Amino acid sequence: MRTRTSALPANSAMNSIKAALQKELQEAGWHSRGYLPHFDAAEITQTVTFRLADSLPQTVLERWKRELTEGSATKADSVLRRRIEHYLDQGYGSCALRDARIATVVQRSLLHFDGARYRLSAWVVMPNHVHLLLTPNSLWSLSQIMKHLKSYTSHQANKILGRTGQFWMEDYFDRYVRDSKHFANAISYIEKNPVKAGLCARASDWKFSSTRFREHASI
Repeated sequence: MRTRTSALPANSAMNSIKAALQKELQEAGWHSRGYLPHFDAAEITQTVTFRLADSLPQTVLERWKRELTEGSATKADSVLRRRIEHYLDQGYGSCALRDARIATVVQRSLLHFDGARYRLSAWVVMPNHVHLLLTPNSLWSLSQIMKHLKSYTSHQANKILGRTGQFWMEDYFDRYVRDSKHFANAISYIEKNPVKAGLCARASDWKFSSTRFREHASI
């Protein structure tokens, strides 16, 4: 089951967000693969986190949900998200994405549809999960994007591993990006995740990330 932390903005609010974000990003000189991430009609920039099927025991997740039943739903969701991401950074489960062959499949799949189905602004492929910052185009919903991405990569990963069965957890977390500050913070969080998890000294040292991609265009 997917979790959202905010509702889709009304058209007028969306247009205001779009105009303000584009202006601030342009003034900041931000660019990603030659374009500025933007809001356009129903195209809303979002952060997405999805993980391997064995990365977090269901019993642990259900216990956390029970513990967070009191209080506001928004706060509970935020706490649950932080707990999950902290747990994932500990590297539990098979961590099949440590296999460079599989991480390469995921990264190439992300880049393959960049500009066609969505605009990809940042990403990182961690050992047992993936973080994205993307803007779906008007023809592709986020759920469609994730369905196709996970279906293809799970098939390829299982082929590499010589196995069958569930590869990705069915759910994923997504969150709308509110403004340029949120946008910048999201990029920072995503690209620094390998450093925070103790996997490398510098963000650009991690091969399967947008930081590495920008600094080493040959990957």
